[in-house]
Order: sequence, then C-alpha cells, then structure tokens
Amino acid sequence: MCIFENKKKLKRLFFLLALIPIFCFSQNIDTVIVTPVYTSYFSYQTQSPLFVAYKLYRGGGDCSRSGISFTKDGLKQSDSPKDYAKSGYDIGHMANAEDFAYDCDKERITFRFYNALPQLPKLNRGIWKEVETKVRKQSQMDSLLIVCGGYSFRKIGRLNVPEYCFKIVKSLRTGVVKAYLFKNDRSDACEEVKVNVLLKNIPFKENIERALN
Repeated sequence: MCIFENKKKLKRLFFLLALIPIFCFSQNIDTVIVTPVYTSYFSYQTQSPLFVAYKLYRGGGDCSRSGISFTKDGLKQSDSPKDYAKSGYDIGHMANAEDFAYDCDKERITFRFYNALPQLPKLNRGIWKEVETKVRKQSQMDSLLIVCGGYSFRKIGRLNVPEYCFKIVKSLRTGVVKAYLFKNDRSDACEEVKVNVLLKNIPFKENIERALN
C-alpha cells in the first residue's frame, strides 16, 4: 500500500485529475525493444520509454551496481548522460536493477536509457523505491507481471519529463491487479487506484492493456 502524508488532500487531487483532460504532445510508441529482462515501449519524441513491462519471481540478490553506468546501447534517439547532467532529475529505473541482482548480467541490462524516465529525487529515492521494495517482497511468494512508465510529458531543459509515473502489478497466480499512481514532484506521495481509473488518462492505454494480457 502506498504511504502519503495528506490523504484527504491527495484524494481531492486525483479526483480532479480524473475530470481534467491531459494535454500533452503526442505520445506514440515508435519501437519495441525486447531484452532478456524486460520489454521497452519506446517513443522517439520523448526519447524515453513510455512504459516497460517485465516478469518477476523471487527478485533480489547480491550483485553490486558499483561501476555500472546508464548507456544508450546504440539507440541514437534516446536520452543521454548529457541530457541529465545538472538537470535535477534522477535517471529513474523502470525495471528495477535490484529486482535482477541475482544475475549480474541481467542487472547490467537494466542500466539502459530505454529503461529509464526522469524522476525527481524525492520520488525516485522515496515512495517509488518503497513500492519497488514491497513488490520485490511480494515476488518471493508469487510470479508477477509488472508494467511501469509515465505520461503527460513536458519539456524541461533537455529532458522530456513525465508529470505522472505509474506502476501496475499483476499476480500471474491469482490474476489480481494493483495499480499505483505517483506525481513526479516533491510530495513523495502515491495513491493505489483501480487499473481502469489509471488507464483512462493514459493516451497509450491500449498498448498497456495488451502488455497485461
């Protein structure tokens, strides 16, 4: 369950967001990048994934991330270290590195810009990380399908930054789906929402629905 400071205030915020159309530039999936770890649904316009999907069972391990840096892996249209430099944004993993720390090669594959979105440190190192940890703990007892990404992008400096990030977790054992919505700001807050409520505001929801099935 998400933890947030001002429950009533946040609920009002998400209620209002459900009523307001999201205005942003076109968000189209231009290429699908399949790796041994995850599948990235990538947009050339945002220079980042719109979302990433992967399966997780008994995630976690002892591999160190020391000395590993994010790379473009030959994808010219993606973000780069220069884009992030002095931006104030973290390179936020979508498929979490620690989830695959049982295999050092797989962990390294998570360090690709087509597996990352710009996230403010308060989000990336706060509630986003907390939910990642809870999902990894859940994976010790269940096989999961995880879909995470962002939407409502806006240009900030050299980066296209999602105003909202999301994580959808589907149990492959029971079929139960949980969805989490995060504001990419300094609130360190998220809300657990019904997946249909989450998807109705996402321009590429049909692609997510296919990934979940």
